[in-house]
Amino acid sequence: MAKKASGISYEDIVRQVQAGDFKSIYYLMGEEAYYIDRLSDYIVEKALDETERDFNLTVLYGPQTTGEDVVNAAKRYPMMAERQVVVVREAQGLPHKEVLAFYAQKPMPSTILIMCHKNGVIDGRTNMAKEIRNAGIVFESPKLYDRELPSFVMNYVRRKGLDIAPDATQVLCEHVGADLNRMAGELDKLSLAVDSTTKRITTQLIEEHIGISKEFNSFELVAALAAKDVLKANRIVNYFDNNPKNFALQPMLSTLFKFFSDLMLAYYSPVKTEEGIAAWLEQSAWQVRKNILPAMRMYSGSKVYAIIGEIRRMDGASKGVGGLKSTDGDLLKELVFTILH
Repeated sequence: MAKKASGISYEDIVRQVQAGDFKSIYYLMGEEAYYIDRLSDYIVEKALDETERDFNLTVLYGPQTTGEDVVNAAKRYPMMAERQVVVVREAQGLPHKEVLAFYAQKPMPSTILIMCHKNGVIDGRTNMAKEIRNAGIVFESPKLYDRELPSFVMNYVRRKGLDIAPDATQVLCEHVGADLNRMAGELDKLSLAVDSTTKRITTQLIEEHIGISKEFNSFELVAALAAKDVLKANRIVNYFDNNPKNFALQPMLSTLFKFFSDLMLAYYSPVKTEEGIAAWLEQSAWQVRKNILPAMRMYSGSKVYAIIGEIRRMDGASKGVGGLKSTDGDLLKELVFTILH
């Protein structure tokens, strides 16, 4: 589910549009482009038939037009249709956008104006924001936190009538990260390749169609370290050292830092059960059962504190702090040795 930032959520707007309840103006803004793009496309799809779009869909680009041009386009009448749609891409670069405040006071009833403002927001206290909110919808699409990615993946897959294994979800989240447009593209690719009988996305399917090794990845390294499986951890580290094209140290350090930071927090959970720690860390019970609980049995709080400090040191060394000259593979080997011993 998309986050509800200020008054209305992605799902709220989708339900309204499905019901044919269109607003005069949609100002879609925020750091997460995925929901902005999806809403813009969905409103166009539902507001105009394909045969109506040639004459009644106008797409403008903020840096290449002006607020006055947008208003003029919005004031036109539709041709042989009930309504027209004006979409402004990259609205954050639109000069003189403040004139929209005057248009919003009396918008054209037959026009749907969609403003797509990415990588930022407008000041909600401005007259323009207030007038647009009175005439339509101001929607903010905030960036998802890493901990929210698994829910996004699972919900996306379920909407396609499929299932995804928990370890496959984790591998995708760590490999793709919080780029939701890219994540949706990878999931669409996997959904076409999924077995029609099981309808389940697995790590094997990911390895075959995306190229992420189901055995040698940061998720498996975390699992090996959590269980203090020295043989498995060293096998993964050696694989990365021998295959530098499949390995980037900085994302790996981020993954390890997050895991051991969460592990440190887990010691302070008021309720030390699987469910209690999951609620405390805002993670799934599966993640806690898979890695956090085994690691709590293997590492003391003082050891975890020292590990976090060592990860920070390695991050500095990888950036040249201290004058150390080592390969990324050597730095990871040293770090893993320190964690395990």
